[in-house]
Amino acid sequence: MDPEKKARILLVDDEAALTKLMQTYLGRIGYSVDTALNATSALALFQNGPAEYNLLVADVTLPDMSGQDMAVRMVQLNKQLRVLLCSGYPTAVDALPLEVQENFDVLQKPFLPNMLAKSIEELLNREIG
Repeated sequence: MDPEKKARILLVDDEAALTKLMQTYLGRIGYSVDTALNATSALALFQNGPAEYNLLVADVTLPDMSGQDMAVRMVQLNKQLRVLLCSGYPTAVDALPLEVQENFDVLQKPFLPNMLAKSIEELLNREIG
């Protein structure tokens, strides 16, 4: 990814206060961040321009669909999309379909803002395909 151009992130978490906090933090460090509080809204946003997003940060536990299922659908629409799944529960990338596993990473909750930033940078710098 071009280091001069910061990534566009779609952030999906059903905890509104946490979503706002992460959006503010990521915006301050230079990312463009769109948010959604559920999978249905996130998929609608994403489908309007799947190629516009570089990264999805998603909670695994969403009210209307699992974060993993939502993310797999998005990766099928944008093969270069990177996905950071956040969960308070053990979550394994190797449980996902083999063809999308390289797009995914997991960040265990609770995490500090610098841990989120580091995970995002590592994922954005990962070669896919």
